[in-house]
Amino acid sequence: MSKAAELANLIGNINAGGGGVNRNVIINGAMNVAQRGTSTTGLGANTTAGTNSTRYKVCDRWAIDVEGTTLGRYTLTQDSSAPSGFANSLKLDCTTADGSIASGEAMVLNQIIEGQNLQAFAKGTSDAKPFAVSFYVKGNASATYVCELFDGDNSRHVAKTFSVTTDWARVELSFPADTTGAFGDDVNASLYLQIWLHAGATFKDPSGTLPATWASKTNGNRAVGGDSFFSSTDRTFFITGVQLEVGQNPTTFEHEPFDVTRRKCFRYFEKIEVTAGSYAHVAYAYTTTGMRSKQTYEKKRANPTFTFDNQGDVVCFYNGGTDADPTFNYHDAGPNSCRVSIDLTGVSTTAGYGAAVYVNGSVTYNIKVDAEL
Repeated sequence: MSKAAELANLIGNINAGGGGVNRNVIINGAMNVAQRGTSTTGLGANTTAGTNSTRYKVCDRWAIDVEGTTLGRYTLTQDSSAPSGFANSLKLDCTTADGSIASGEAMVLNQIIEGQNLQAFAKGTSDAKPFAVSFYVKGNASATYVCELFDGDNSRHVAKTFSVTTDWARVELSFPADTTGAFGDDVNASLYLQIWLHAGATFKDPSGTLPATWASKTNGNRAVGGDSFFSSTDRTFFITGVQLEVGQNPTTFEHEPFDVTRRKCFRYFEKIEVTAGSYAHVAYAYTTTGMRSKQTYEKKRANPTFTFDNQGDVVCFYNGGTDADPTFNYHDAGPNSCRVSIDLTGVSTTAGYGAAVYVNGSVTYNIKVDAEL
């Protein structure tokens, strides 16, 4: 895009109520943050009704929902292949094809956005603004997929197809304003930006039509015209530079400092790492077999849940001895902190005495704090 065209698009968006800094409501659109890991294999089983740990696997804020597939499998990676100006992309690599697509099958890459981050679109009012979506994609061969905006508050959607080739190409999609159905002004899920990569007849009715303008959700129209990512074990799909903004024209991707993106991701998920040879908690004994501590973290969207990695390598030191097998439980979780209960196993201490929790061995002890949508 020329500088003149970019300026014209930006001016057009400003006139439509958008433009300026912080215009991209997508978080981690450049696929830079990957707290959970950089690659995972054997994916593809049903995850739509699963937990966040099965839906969110690699790049932060990007979930993949899979429904009904018994055959298709893929590997998900934060990849270094990227267009000029980017360092990372999200790569899907088909490892098991699905040549017999049942009607209820689906695979959707999506980011779910809080309603309070969408108020600038003025959706559901007479001043409603258009939606501009842009991203970079490539694959192993030419293919067509579907980008859908789904309003979960009002069960409305709009969608368009886009093309993928073997070279990096920028996709620019403009979606109209919607004067019906406002987004909730809260921390809950309102808008789903969805990339349909695989669908059966339930979502791709042969007689259906993609909704070019906002309409009440019709499942059979959601993925019409899209190809199947699971058509071949040669199939790959790369994506990066995802942007959603107010306006009639997509503008150049809005880069931001890495630490800014990471802090935004922490609102939904944070992995607190304590390396071997370090102390994880400072606690005190409130009974002869029970310790208490406080765990703090970045402020979350809502009260989070917790999981542990490598808990077996944690040792509790207390007056009179050590416990190599303490049990951890988290209580009274709030947006910023929670209470940690550390139960000693087969040993006892004195109430009121202090203790320290130490990471032994050669691994990292992880505390995963999850408040994903």
